[in-house]
Amino acid sequence: MNATASTLLGATREGDRGALARLLSVVEAGGDDARDAVASLPVTVAEHAWTVGITGAPGAGKSTLTDHVVAHLRADGERVAVLAIDPSSPFTGGAILGDRVRMQRHATDPDVFIRSMATRGHLGGLARATPQAVRVLASAGYAWILVETVGVGQVEIDVAGAADTTVVVLNPGWGDGVPAARAGLLEIGDVFAVNKADRAGLDATVRDLRAMLELSGHPAWLPPIVETVAIEDRGVDDLLDAVRQHHEHLVASEELGPRREQRIADELRALVLERLSERADDFCSGPRFATVVRQVADGASDPYTAATLLSEGADRGEP
Repeated sequence: MNATASTLLGATREGDRGALARLLSVVEAGGDDARDAVASLPVTVAEHAWTVGITGAPGAGKSTLTDHVVAHLRADGERVAVLAIDPSSPFTGGAILGDRVRMQRHATDPDVFIRSMATRGHLGGLARATPQAVRVLASAGYAWILVETVGVGQVEIDVAGAADTTVVVLNPGWGDGVPAARAGLLEIGDVFAVNKADRAGLDATVRDLRAMLELSGHPAWLPPIVETVAIEDRGVDDLLDAVRQHHEHLVASEELGPRREQRIADELRALVLERLSERADDFCSGPRFATVVRQVADGASDPYTAATLLSEGADRGEP
């Protein structure tokens, strides 16, 4: 392992928050240092952390709700880490930090760690390095890891593959968009929070949501619907109770192991695709690639045959 990554890992295990922040930067940057750092983490430490994904459309109140969830967990004596997935800056590629700004009251709490991560163009509401970042935070001893997604709407479903419990945050009046969302957010939610529950349309939204959940096929676990007003800290205890009940259900039904194995399978698939993408960049460049491009342009070959020849040549190590 790179000496710097090794030093950061050792300091992180001793409770150095600055080292933890820098180690997360190493993991987020990717490359050999990130691979070495993650490979050196304790294998089973993540089993002792509970990962909660908090997702929903922009403006649903996810950040405010997350802020109050952190406060309630701290009142129970829990150590909490938050991964706030933010949009990427078009200039630097870094996180815009909007979610982190809204949680500043926890900044001085030594048992709360908040990290913003940029999506860097990755679709699905998460940063590509989220699973590895969760492993790092678990190794640092955080019992609860909250992953708040960027808020990209109905396609924001990747969080289900990175969390033990997925909380979907909706607002009254959301029922107008139900048909399009049925194939997305409805299917990934383990708990639903209807936030801003002091607004008009609450009863109709809850009724419609409950009816759709009953029809959507949750044989063992029917996702509870919790009404919250995050800005007033209303319903947050009920939301945490629902998350804990889901935890108990997964353990009692022995679904937790298979769910986490599926998460690992998804993580491995993403890493394999990333490596294949890197190889594609290698063999889609240079003189040989330019020659094949000219052959397709001149009509001497078709794109499918050319792509096959390029990939087969790369497998044989041809330049």
